[in-house]
Amino acid sequence: MSKHLAIRTSFFRQPPRNVRRALIVAALVCIGLASILAGYVVIGKHNPLIALSRVFIPTPQQVFGKQNLLVLVEGLDYDYTAADQPFSSQSRSDVIWAVNFDFSNHRVYELSVPRDMLATFPDGSRRKINEAQADGGPQEAEHVIASFLGIPAFDRYAVLRINGAREIIDAIGGVDVDVRNSDCLTTPHHCVNGPINYDDTWGHLHIHLKPGMQHLNGAQAVGYARFRHDWCSDPCRIMRQQQVARAVLEKIKGNKISTILHLGQLIGIVRDNLITNLTQSEMLSIADYYADITPKDFHSGQVPYTGDVELADGDDLIPDDAAKARLVQTMLVAPPTPTPAPPSAMALAAIPPSTLRVDVENGSGVQGAAHRIAEHLRKAGFQIGNIGDAASADVSTSEIQEHSTVLFAGARVRQAMAVPWQNVSIVSAGASPAPQASDVTIIVGRDLARPE
Repeated sequence: MSKHLAIRTSFFRQPPRNVRRALIVAALVCIGLASILAGYVVIGKHNPLIALSRVFIPTPQQVFGKQNLLVLVEGLDYDYTAADQPFSSQSRSDVIWAVNFDFSNHRVYELSVPRDMLATFPDGSRRKINEAQADGGPQEAEHVIASFLGIPAFDRYAVLRINGAREIIDAIGGVDVDVRNSDCLTTPHHCVNGPINYDDTWGHLHIHLKPGMQHLNGAQAVGYARFRHDWCSDPCRIMRQQQVARAVLEKIKGNKISTILHLGQLIGIVRDNLITNLTQSEMLSIADYYADITPKDFHSGQVPYTGDVELADGDDLIPDDAAKARLVQTMLVAPPTPTPAPPSAMALAAIPPSTLRVDVENGSGVQGAAHRIAEHLRKAGFQIGNIGDAASADVSTSEIQEHSTVLFAGARVRQAMAVPWQNVSIVSAGASPAPQASDVTIIVGRDLARPE
């Protein structure tokens, strides 16, 4: 047998036993993973690519160990040298967003800060807030903007160069945007729309757009998002930024195949134009978690101002502190939890009254009010626990407190009450640690203390 023939026939020999065993184990693992994936796709009717990613990619809650993440997002403009070469080092931030990734409710909150807003810097000076990025990079911007908003700190930062936004929009094939002048942004139902025209030769910004819905390429969309040279100025500029952000989201959601085909290009653009302390695994987890987000789950707002003041760096905007505090609370600190769907009659009927124990407390000051409610519920089949006075005898509004591990326990008790009780609020008081404690406590207020 020739040497060449020996080499050729060696390919058809069985591998050693230990190698065969390893190959069998590997095949079984692959089959197992494929089975898990197939089950997830069939049962959940998920996109196979999304399903595949969720077999392997941890959730943000697992990655970050918390239910939300505050990220400072900035957009950097380019400056130009005397030789007309662009550079972005020590540039001021052109876009400032405080973004709350709310993992528990699968929502994203974006609070915009006008770049000319007056802020206090570490050295005690008061200047435009966008100078923080130029002074000390993302770290100083995080500190100044967090202090301005009244939050302890940001968890991460992400700084995107303006050219990166333009290239991303081009990579996904452009976006559809309803181009509006300031009148139609602020009063959309009572306005006369008009074209947007602006030229800034030194800043390489040329905007010539007709009004109305149209398809914009990257340069046009970014130009529209940056335009502020009309009476509304920065507030309308922020509205345009939010318009374009939503258009990008809708385009990516509406054309997943195109997004997948251009994924390598998009990753390259982000890599070349993004400065962030988010790791690749963190970004992948967030992107995967929000892969099926819809525009209704993206909430945006902007910090308003009450006036302006002339300082050394020009006109600075004075924030409306009360409105700012409300926005920070509802968007960044404690966003509202979506109201769950009310339980169906079938779900309530499935809970036997005899399995629920109810305490009744009288907070109305009307003698016998608690005993009347307790007797009504006893006749309906509920276990009655303690009957007595509430902590206050001046409770104006009745309340049903739920502290049971039984889902819809409070709603089941309310259903058994008389008609006036059907609109009484059910308040979650947290599960009781005592095994013999009641499932529901009724506080009788003055509104429902009298006999029906």
